[in-house]
Amino acid sequence: MRLKLLIASLSALCATAVLAEPADDIRASLSKLNLPVAIKTISESPISGVYQVQLDSGRILYASGDGQFLIQGALYDLSAAQPRNLTSAAEAAGIGEVVNALPQDQLVIFAPDKPKTHVTVFTDVDCGYCRLLHSEVGELNDLGIEVRYAAFPRSGPGQPSAKIMESIWCAEDRQEAMTEAKLGNKIETLTCDNPVNKQFALGQQVGVQGTPAIFMANGVLLPGYKPAAELAEQALANQ
Repeated sequence: MRLKLLIASLSALCATAVLAEPADDIRASLSKLNLPVAIKTISESPISGVYQVQLDSGRILYASGDGQFLIQGALYDLSAAQPRNLTSAAEAAGIGEVVNALPQDQLVIFAPDKPKTHVTVFTDVDCGYCRLLHSEVGELNDLGIEVRYAAFPRSGPGQPSAKIMESIWCAEDRQEAMTEAKLGNKIETLTCDNPVNKQFALGQQVGVQGTPAIFMANGVLLPGYKPAAELAEQALANQ
């Protein structure tokens, strides 16, 4: 028994040593790219000689063991009857951790008394489909879905929509300010220490390319507007 444990321990140490060298080479090579997001982990991928690089944002890259080649894209497993997107699954798990870690006191939240699950929506006040989605927040709440809003002014920081969103986050009643802005009504211009720019940058890092960008509790991204009943069904299936 002790011999088996010793062999297992030695095998684990050897595997760690084997991985350490390519991981160091990959980190050294990627440091030259000045990536805006730090590397979280480097691990073996299903392809021999190719390593999975997970960034702090949850996004996935792939690199050769010597760090000389970098691959950005989806890795599919074709061994089963249906192709499986391994990259998407790994990214969803990582992104879910990042998005769910957003401090709730820095979000605008519309919640039922007893939520069954939640969605995090990167939103813009000037987006037509965002306004349509907001008109159905009450229905989503009735279906047990908590809606958490993060800011994503599509025109970028410092632009008029970003200024409106800053005023929302600085308002005493963020829910009311959000609803008024989504209706196209003018709200009081306010300034304070707010997370709008930080949330916009995070949205870019986790792959938001348009609004509304709806993240399920498990990190799966549902881009664009979906009717309340369909969105609630998706949310409950991806807790």
